[in-house]
Amino acid sequence: MTARRGPVAMVWPGVGGRHRAAAVDPPRPAPGEALVEVELATICGSDLHTVSGRRPGPAPGVLGHETVGRVVRLGDGPAPRDVRGRDVAVGDRVAVGIYAACGGCPRCRRGLPQKCERLFKYGHAPLAEAGPLSGGYASHVLVRAGTPLAVVSPDLPAALAAPLGCATATAVAAVSAGGADVAGLNATVCGAGLLGLLATAMLAGRDAAVTAVDPDPGRRATAMLMGAANAVGPADEPPPADLYIELSGAPAAARSAVARTATGGTIVLAGTVSPGAPLDWEAQDLVRGLLTVRGVHNYAPADLAEAAAWTESAAARLPVEALLGAVHPLDDLDAALAEAARSASIRVGVAPRA
Repeated sequence: MTARRGPVAMVWPGVGGRHRAAAVDPPRPAPGEALVEVELATICGSDLHTVSGRRPGPAPGVLGHETVGRVVRLGDGPAPRDVRGRDVAVGDRVAVGIYAACGGCPRCRRGLPQKCERLFKYGHAPLAEAGPLSGGYASHVLVRAGTPLAVVSPDLPAALAAPLGCATATAVAAVSAGGADVAGLNATVCGAGLLGLLATAMLAGRDAAVTAVDPDPGRRATAMLMGAANAVGPADEPPPADLYIELSGAPAAARSAVARTATGGTIVLAGTVSPGAPLDWEAQDLVRGLLTVRGVHNYAPADLAEAAAWTESAAARLPVEALLGAVHPLDDLDAALAEAARSASIRVGVAPRA
């Protein structure tokens, strides 16, 4: 981008419209808040669904919620703590969580901050309510109190750091919902987008035999690089799964879950969010099959902590170059979104300083 004096945000006007750059007065963070200068934002599939009209979204608003950057200013008072218990300081490189929670409502007290009764989600809020520095497609993000943050090493590739607060932490939550001991189990992972690829690597690292299911041959090949024992198309028959994780968002993958799960197995549904997929399972199939069905949507702070630790330990083994395609300048956001929608890249990036 050209030189600028203050923050700038890319405002999405609604379906069919082009983003416009909006200059922003430098904000003063309130107590518990942080101003983060964006290093890289990656384009999540949910943003593609929003700009295409498939998923409801804020208009006008600032989209983007997979973000890594550096803390440039903190509010007065005690510093916020990251998900691994350290005080956040100016200069820290942080992965920003997808939401902010109040910490005091009944859901927060039950350990479900991702379903807080006063939940705020980055990149999912109207401009008039949230302000312009409320999404990742900006030069800065004003991080609210109650946001899970993960301080990460300067050496961690940005392609792995940016998705920590969405895809990676959600993959951790999905894998965790399948049970603690997966060694020796047959696991089917539906979808070889970033969520599915990360879940595949996590499960393979815990000695599960993973079959990845995806219609795209290139993504199936990437799943093999991530540790899958096998990779097949949706029309193929994987072995009966002890653990079946749906991360593709394809309605057929959710509908076929019971038929493809072994007796006593676990089904985790995390991909079919918007639009929904009516299911035609019979109750007796669950009862006679002794099946467990778990729904996962977003994650708890502990999942982000595990995601950061896992990513740091696995980074040297992951095919980073296969996970991130082109990185566009922030003011080229519409071209970046168009490329992400049509290309085979797992993620496309947007960087203010590209």
